[in-house]
This record gives sequence, structure tokens and C-alpha cells, in this order.
Amino acid sequence: MRGFFAALTSSEIYQGCRTPSERSKFSESSSEPCLSPSSSARESYEGLRTPDLSELSFRSADNERVVDVKLKGNSKDGFEPFAAQTFKLRELAAATKDFSADCLLHQGGFGRVYKGRLKSNDQVVAIKQFANGSEWNRIFLTEVIMQSLLHHPNIVNFVGYCADGDQKLVVHEYMPLGSLEYHLHGKKHLDWSTRMKIAAGIAKGLEFLHDKANPPVIFRALKSSKILLGEDYHPKLSDFGLAKLGPVGGNSTVSTRVLGTYGYIAPEYAMSGQLSLRSDIFNFGVVLLEIITGRKAIDISKDAVEPSLVAWARPLFEDQKSFEQLADPMLRGQYPKRGLYQALTVADMCLQEQPAERPAIADVVTALTNIASDDVEVLK
Repeated sequence: MRGFFAALTSSEIYQGCRTPSERSKFSESSSEPCLSPSSSARESYEGLRTPDLSELSFRSADNERVVDVKLKGNSKDGFEPFAAQTFKLRELAAATKDFSADCLLHQGGFGRVYKGRLKSNDQVVAIKQFANGSEWNRIFLTEVIMQSLLHHPNIVNFVGYCADGDQKLVVHEYMPLGSLEYHLHGKKHLDWSTRMKIAAGIAKGLEFLHDKANPPVIFRALKSSKILLGEDYHPKLSDFGLAKLGPVGGNSTVSTRVLGTYGYIAPEYAMSGQLSLRSDIFNFGVVLLEIITGRKAIDISKDAVEPSLVAWARPLFEDQKSFEQLADPMLRGQYPKRGLYQALTVADMCLQEQPAERPAIADVVTALTNIASDDVEVLK
């Protein structure tokens, strides 16, 4: 398997890849979106390592409690935090018809997500209402600050937030096609070229967090339900409440308690609480395998031979002759064999047990971008 990947590295999908050895600042002249904070912004940003409600500054407005997150930045450094809009609870209640069940998009352990229309500008948005509790307050705080700082075409656009007593809500752009999870495991069907386009877009979002953000950001909880799809199936990362600032100062990991979803969590993080950028690579490998196979990361149905997608796939990775057994039956064989083999090779490398053996995200981006462009030509 590794020999096959090495051949691809030298002759096909990994041509021109880079493995960044050190982080550098990206100026405004860069063609890519950038996050390169000044020292004052860095201090505020690094303060996110242990989110604390004391970082919230409340002010009174019309007898309502509104959160005021203070962010510092210097546009000369290419870092200009988004001026997040603060909403009153009554505004968001009006936007969702008093949080009507008819407007409910999703319900999970964190709370509920509603579709709403802001009266002030007629904008259609998604409104996330967090569950009550101190833990959810910290997650809310982290999400507000992270989304205020991180802007990229493959990260969902942040609109604003509301903090009114025990009510905490985040407002972001509405993504009309819903989650990747819905399309992979629901009744929708994605063709091969769309799947590869989505995979490449997700990788570009992670590349921004790992290689362009300074300090780097570990998404930590990547899974198919957190990938939202816009027009033309353009993917964006959402839900930054569990995001963590990456290691700095020559360190390769940060220690933290284990949070995430079984089936996606990297083995070294699950066992030791040591989190790194390569932990995100493992998460991405699981999502990529979901995209290719159409299977859930964990399937506890009675028909499942092996509940864990990764455990089911590992024996098949060992022999190229088994690769086509990994393709989603819903594709009905409509995929380029070469593209399938290359995508599975990328997934296999991302899912290596040892973090050091997983590829850097920049290499993954180059590989999947080439696969996606090649497959479009082949399938025409």
C-alpha cells in the first residue's frame, strides 16, 4: 500500500506538494485569505486556550443583556477581526416565528438550529440556540471568538450572536443544501466528481486553519454533520465551539480533555489527550472515507458487519484488488478507477495509527485538488 502511495507521490497526485517546516505570516498581498495577528491580537487569540466566561463583557441595552466580545487587531498585519453583530433575543425570536418547530433545521446535544429571516435586512440565516449550562457557555464563547477571527471561503460566514441571560445564540449564513451527512446517509445522491470537489473544499478549510491561521487552529471535531453545503455543493466548516489553538513554541501537541465523536477521534488523542494538527488529519481521513464509501463512521444497525468504518476498511486497504469494494454502491460504478484508487490512498495515509506518518494538510489539498480536476475531465 505504501509503495503504491510513494509511486503516486513521485509521479502523479503529489507533484508540487509542500510540507511547511515553519509558520510564516501571510500579508494582505497574499492571494489566500489570511489571519496574521499583531502581538495584541495574538494575546487575545491565545487566551482562547482555556475559554472562561470572565472574558465576556456584558452591557445593558434596553434592559436586555448583550455580550460584547472585545477583539484587538491591526489591519496592517493583514488581521482585521469581523465586527460581529449583536442581536437582542426578541429580534431572533421574531426571525424564527418564536422559535417555531416549522423553522427547526436540526436538534442535537448542543441545542437547536433554526432557519430564520432577519427583519432588519431580510437576510435568511441559521440561528443556533445553545443548551443551558456552564459547559455550553464556554463552547458558545469559543465559537463566537473563533468565528469572529477566522474567515475563508470554506468556513461558514459568521453574522453575529446574542447573549441574553441564560440564552446564548449564534447566527451564521444559511446553507441551503444542508449537511454533508444528510447527502451521504440520507436519500440524496452525490456523483463522484461532486464528492471529490467537496473533499477538496473541506481540506482547503483545514489548510487555512493549520497553515494560514497564526497561531494555528485545531478544529478537533470534524465530521460529516459539521460540513455544510451551499450552492453548487460548495462545502464549509461549521461549529467551532470545540476548536483549540494549536501548539506553538516548538511543541507538537497540546494536552486537553478528550472531546469529540466516537468513530472520528484520532487514537492517540483518545488514549492520551494529546491533541495535534495531525489529529485533525485523522478526522479528515474518516470523513473522506465516508465520502468514498457512503457508510457512516459508526454504524450500529443490525446489518453492520463491523460498526467502525475505519476498522471495516483497514483490511481492504491492504490489497488494491479490494479497492472497488470500498466504493459507495450508490455510485453504480460511475467513477474513474484511477481516481478511486488515488482517493482511497489519501484516506489510508490520513488514517495511519502514528500521527507522524499522516500527511500534512497542504499535501492532502494538492492531492485532492488534482484528483477532482482529473476526474472532471475523465467523466466528461
